[in-house]
Amino acid sequence: MVEIKDFDRILLAVVNGASLRDAHLEGASLRGADLQYADLRDADMIGADLRDADIEDANLSGAHLGGADLECADMRGANLRGADLEGANMKDTHLENANLSDAHLGGADLRGAHLEGADLTGADLRGACLEGADLTGADLRGASLEGAEIFPGWALTASIVTPKERL
Repeated sequence: MVEIKDFDRILLAVVNGASLRDAHLEGASLRGADLQYADLRDADMIGADLRDADIEDANLSGAHLGGADLECADMRGANLRGADLEGANMKDTHLENANLSDAHLGGADLRGAHLEGADLTGADLRGACLEGADLTGADLRGASLEGAEIFPGWALTASIVTPKERL
């Protein structure tokens, strides 16, 4: 287990493919970090700054990213199965073909996010802002979308998405 304490700012230029499983990185500044292929399973990254980070194909299953800033991060192909992203800033984040099944995205800001081909089966998107998000080909079976904002001022009150329907 990696634990980092008493820091103001962590500068990680390259951790490509590193194992940071169960790491304690709450509030860490990882802006622009190269975390491609990193193993971040069950990592505690609550409130971390991951803006513009390259997290492509990383494994973040079960990670705790509540309130994290992931604006403009590249998370294409990342495994976020069961991750906690409640209240995270994910504006303009690239999540193409990412696995977000059973992820907790309640209240997350996903404005302009690229979710093409993403697996959102069973995801909790209640109260999330999805204005301008591209959900082309995304799998939303079993996802909770109550209160999610799709268009400015429009919130869903109930949603059922079956394999034959598309948002």
